[in-house]
Amino acid sequence: MTHSTAMDSVFIRTRIFMFSEFYSFCFFLFYMHDKSYSSGLFLCIPIRERELSVTVELSMPEVQTDHSETAELSKPQLRMVDLNLLTVFDAVMQEQNITRAAHVLGMSQPAVSNAVARLKVMFNDELFVRYGRGIQPTARAFQLFGSVRQALQLVQNELPGSGFEPASSERVFHLCVCSPLDSILTSQIYNHIEQIAPNIHVMFKSSLNQNTEHQLRYQETEFVISYEDFHRPEFTSVPLFKDEMVLVASKNHPTIKGPLLKHDVYNEQHAAVSLDRFASFSQPWYDTVDKQASIAYQGMAMMSVLSVVSQTHLVAIAPRWLAEEFAESLELQVLPLPLKQNSRTCYLSWHEAAGRDKGHQWMEEQLVSICKR
Repeated sequence: MTHSTAMDSVFIRTRIFMFSEFYSFCFFLFYMHDKSYSSGLFLCIPIRERELSVTVELSMPEVQTDHSETAELSKPQLRMVDLNLLTVFDAVMQEQNITRAAHVLGMSQPAVSNAVARLKVMFNDELFVRYGRGIQPTARAFQLFGSVRQALQLVQNELPGSGFEPASSERVFHLCVCSPLDSILTSQIYNHIEQIAPNIHVMFKSSLNQNTEHQLRYQETEFVISYEDFHRPEFTSVPLFKDEMVLVASKNHPTIKGPLLKHDVYNEQHAAVSLDRFASFSQPWYDTVDKQASIAYQGMAMMSVLSVVSQTHLVAIAPRWLAEEFAESLELQVLPLPLKQNSRTCYLSWHEAAGRDKGHQWMEEQLVSICKR
């Protein structure tokens, strides 16, 4: 839409100090309309060295303002943005340390610091604040990270020769292999990757927490292997295998000398993985107050649960593979679990944005190959 504005005249009064006998004072007069420059006029006035009061009368013709054009010009222009800064942002987000990010990028530390300063101006946010010996991203930085990383990965994947070379790559992968799966899968994954890609580093942790989805979304953790799947549309969960669950008791238990009936299971005193832990392994079997009342011991990991069971009259629910592995050394009875839920599926999960990265795809293939039964 085009809007017409007429202005008969405008008066300007100003006070000027001059520093030479004759000088031309030039100024440019703008008529502002809706924050858009509509017209302008240069005015040059010869003056002498003294303070002057100047009154100027200007006649302004009718001005045509195209709001759609000015609105378009007011938008941020992508061609005005240094896209190289986004690679710096990505590295700093991953490392959360300027020195390490500089090493990854092959840049000097001052150059990275300068780039971060420009990023702060670009996004009108602090982005990173001091935290201990490193830096901590702001909420805005976390909000940007997923989109920026996804865009960079899409571009990277289209470049010639951009294939992932595991034999020479020095990439770091962050995995969460949850207890009790970590006791069997961590060593298998570590040894396999070390053999085929010795320069790749795999960092492991063994428990989920309330920030796990956040960590997957921003790729602080790239894969999760657990008995939990992620139901949100932005996550991918692939079933790896199904574990049979068993009831475990000490061979020295005074009354248990063979399989129990369903109604007898919760008449026994139980040992379980702490229900206070996020996504506790034991949670599915203790989902009511009555069932929770049977718990006499809650440990932080399945191994501590089995150890307590071996030395007491408590029972526990555990994966068959784990119970059988320690049955002899801990003198355990491994009995059928006479409950409806007598198995659990193990999943490999990640955020869909990471799935477009070729290195991520390679690691996914390795994990499925190692873990699938």
